[in-house]
Amino acid sequence: MAAMPEEQDVNSYFVREIEKNDGSVLKMYQCSKGDVGCVVWDAAIVLSKYLETEQFCRSQTWSSKKIVELGAGTGVVGIMAASLGANVTVTDLEDLLPLLELNIRENQTLISTGSITAKVLKWGEDVTDFLPHPDYILMADCIYYEQSVQPLVETLKALSGPETCIICCYEQRTVGVNPEVERRFFELLLQEFGSEKVSAERQDPEFNSPDIHILRLRRKHS
Repeated sequence: MAAMPEEQDVNSYFVREIEKNDGSVLKMYQCSKGDVGCVVWDAAIVLSKYLETEQFCRSQTWSSKKIVELGAGTGVVGIMAASLGANVTVTDLEDLLPLLELNIRENQTLISTGSITAKVLKWGEDVTDFLPHPDYILMADCIYYEQSVQPLVETLKALSGPETCIICCYEQRTVGVNPEVERRFFELLLQEFGSEKVSAERQDPEFNSPDIHILRLRRKHS
């Protein structure tokens, strides 16, 4: 049985449970107070459930694959991938590392053939520690701060090899600066990457939404 968080910290967390297709349950701790990375967002659930759709699990797509998750937050996407057999590195800023490590500990029993570790990665900085290039880069709802757009694109370019597939899931928001941030991100990214939208029919039949989009991206051939 996984160790509980320190007694004095219990009131700082609340739990969201995500049931897998095999009936096991991811138990995700979220922070009662904190920045956007402290809770499980809907796009993270949609992406997590997409990873275990039949198109992947039938062929054991994730088995032994090297995966890096950017802006992992609670780590739900990466933990799901690891539970499906992938070797995952979940990344975020340093202040979110304790939450990532807590959720990894709490869900360790669901990870048998895969593996998962948490590391700090600030977008725009050196990615040498994460090379060779991963098979997949996962990201859910990472497009929200205008000042982070350029560094995020630079990190995606540095991490991606010719065979790397980026799976980007995001909720389309129509208020404030969100539409402009989104437009700028894709304007920069699509200069070097080709994009394919994942139709609703290929997503989990229950966990999908018209406002949440999944894209698969790969480097354009030069």
